[in-house]
Amino acid sequence: MAGVFGNPEVIQEEVDILMIGGGMANCGAAYEIVRWAEAAKAATGTDLKIKLVDKAAMDRSGAVAQGLSAINTYIGDTQDPADYARMVSNDLMGITRDDLAYDLGRHVDESVHLFEEWGLPIWKLDENGERHDGAQGMTPLKDGGKPVRSGKWQIMINGESYKWIVAEAAKKALGLDRIQERIFIVKLVNDKNDKNRIAGAVGFSTRDHTLHVYKAKAILLAAGGCVNIFRPRSVGEGTGRAWYPVWNAGSTYSMAAEAGAELTMMENRFVPARFKDGYGPVGAWFLLFKSQATNAFGETYMTKNKDMLNDYPPYGQAAVPASCLRNHLMLKEMKEGRGPIWMDTVTALGKLRETLTPREVKHLEAEAWEDFLDMCVGQCGIWVGENVEPEKKNSELMPTEPYLLGSHSGCCGIWTSGPEDVGAPTTETEAGVPAHLPSGWNWGYRGMTTVNGLFTAGDGVGASGHKFSSGSHAEGRLAAKAMVKYCLDNKDFKPELDTSVEDLVDAIYRPVRNYLEFKDYTTAIDVNPNYITPKMLQFRLQKIMDEYVAGVAPYYITNEHMLNVAAEKLDMLKEDALKMRAKDLHELLRAWENYHRILTAEAHMRHIMFRQESRYPGFYYRADKNFVDEENWHCFVNSIYDKTTQKWTCFKRAHVDLVDKSKLFKPAAH
Repeated sequence: MAGVFGNPEVIQEEVDILMIGGGMANCGAAYEIVRWAEAAKAATGTDLKIKLVDKAAMDRSGAVAQGLSAINTYIGDTQDPADYARMVSNDLMGITRDDLAYDLGRHVDESVHLFEEWGLPIWKLDENGERHDGAQGMTPLKDGGKPVRSGKWQIMINGESYKWIVAEAAKKALGLDRIQERIFIVKLVNDKNDKNRIAGAVGFSTRDHTLHVYKAKAILLAAGGCVNIFRPRSVGEGTGRAWYPVWNAGSTYSMAAEAGAELTMMENRFVPARFKDGYGPVGAWFLLFKSQATNAFGETYMTKNKDMLNDYPPYGQAAVPASCLRNHLMLKEMKEGRGPIWMDTVTALGKLRETLTPREVKHLEAEAWEDFLDMCVGQCGIWVGENVEPEKKNSELMPTEPYLLGSHSGCCGIWTSGPEDVGAPTTETEAGVPAHLPSGWNWGYRGMTTVNGLFTAGDGVGASGHKFSSGSHAEGRLAAKAMVKYCLDNKDFKPELDTSVEDLVDAIYRPVRNYLEFKDYTTAIDVNPNYITPKMLQFRLQKIMDEYVAGVAPYYITNEHMLNVAAEKLDMLKEDALKMRAKDLHELLRAWENYHRILTAEAHMRHIMFRQESRYPGFYYRADKNFVDEENWHCFVNSIYDKTTQKWTCFKRAHVDLVDKSKLFKPAAH
């Protein structure tokens, strides 16, 4: 029998492996882990107890929830993992972990082949080079079928049910008895006898009054990136509309940081250019439909402003300039009053009619709509509501508010152990790395953080962007195998929580108790001098980040003085956050998402402050350091957080190229 509101029933459970999150990464882990656990049982007799908990429902959990119209990472047979590592590096302005990217490149295609086997329809080319959508059931990719590429790395799919298909396979492999949905994990707990080891996690049900305490030897934390720490462009009835999924609340980054894990590249953010107001995806339009973006006068800004790319060698000189630099060129037009920016859908579809058969034209025009129906239904609503037919009327583009993520076109996240066979450094050449942290890029288990037993994948793995859906799945599979090995190597370890269950309950239910204690103080439930609603607190956080930490209001510009103001305001916000209220379980969920967002926001701000340059022009500008400083800052910026003192320590780690990058660049123009 569940408890009552404010006095939950506490359920304690002991497992070997706990997986937190139900997105692509943990679906990969869930699928993969069983075979290794069974092999371990056969070989050693060890029967590992495994559990997956998700705050939502796996079928529609994570970034792929609405579906997708392309798989963005598929290597295929004409490229290799080194090409992939090069692309990732250049798009992220030269600072990524080649070992992680290369390792992913050699595993990712297998996940895609599995998706197709499970029923995901993938577009194919026939022997005449004509495109057919995935419903035609042509030769599978693994048997030599030719995908329809919308870009060098992307392949087209009919993906409305993409997540559903992948989750079904995960649930079937793991078994429903090992999966708990609607449990929001909000805190990791370290081991009582070894503070640099994970011992468990605690969370609450969003459906009944139960609080769940798990002890675990190994934990895979893969709860997505971070959305809604900056004020979104959508206001009024559109409040909360964002490009990345709104339930990504920075839980991965904040819980890892509080557990003592080293973070990396938290200054990196992604500001995608998207269809205005609906945040509809642009990839298929640029890549498949060959559409161009113009200013209000019909000028293609990528051509008009191409000399600006020479300010950022070598990243501006690559065949495909870094994503942030493409934004940089667009922002010039907007700031100088030549907006709005248009996606020229009319010309693109007109040109395609000249080269394609009538059947293909009809299919592509349908796909123009399906692209959104697959992955961003709200954009179709805007087209319909604003009388837009893409073959007759162009649509506006706009850069969004910033998002923090590690699996898409961003690389913030947690410092993780990579493979041992690709020549990654084993020592550290930069001074200032705290002594208790491992040196080098592999300290044991693939996907393990600097906290023993704590693993991550997907958005959690820092310095390794452009994994997307397929890569997150593959990374989850790599972590699953490593966790089984970790548990076998530590089979005598008995986790002990360093915090009492009573203290954990008090911490988690504080917002509920704030409400119950003070709710009768005023007649209006939301107006009360003793508490603040989660919604109002979130507005405050978004306003601070937007105005001082390079959000949309100042055109993504900040400086040291603005960041200092942000630091002061975030300190006060952290104090006031202890006064958050929760009048029901939904508000308790919102309150804890806010705690996670605040810590993630603080990490982002601290890293931007520490890095004395503007590494990602077009994503953010330090106006007082508005340059890329290759000599002093071609390095990782990493940090650790001390939850007792609530202080951050930022430091450099050396960047090393493991893959030759010169192939990317043509000689710079003089």
